[in-house]
Amino acid sequence: MSKSAAIVVSIAMLASPAVRAQDAGDAAPQIAEVPADAVWAPRTGDDWLDTWLADMNRYAARHHDAFVDEIVRYQGAPRALVEELLVEQRWQPADVYLACATALALGRACREVATERRRDAAGGWDEALARLDAGAGSAPLRRVRQGVVASYDRWARPITLDAQLRRALPERGGG
Repeated sequence: MSKSAAIVVSIAMLASPAVRAQDAGDAAPQIAEVPADAVWAPRTGDDWLDTWLADMNRYAARHHDAFVDEIVRYQGAPRALVEELLVEQRWQPADVYLACATALALGRACREVATERRRDAAGGWDEALARLDAGAGSAPLRRVRQGVVASYDRWARPITLDAQLRRALPERGGG
């Protein structure tokens, strides 16, 4: 199969209701995994964060319940909103995580940040984050980055820290 045909098949699979949700008898909806050659990119303005958000999509595709529980428990988001964004609105898991983690860092509601993100649906997160005063290098985005590390720790998933995080989290031993 040619690469372009594979992309078309991948896009068709992502749009398929069978991929987006399990049969009614199953407990949890299923999140479609983003193919390695897909064009999704968060474009936050922070390369480290973009890398780990992309990885987060792969984790969430395999561990839906643990991912949703993480956002509800540690990012303070209502479960109904998380499921609505993931299943009904077909957001990528990392987009949901970033919306809710940014909201927590700003002391705002996840729905408010999600609404702000929708203004730039075709672009990356960088413009929405800038409007929220949470752009690259800001204190709120530094808190989001540290929260990603904590989430990976709870998931027992390896993560590599950049220099800024190694300084901020010296207890991790350079991670």
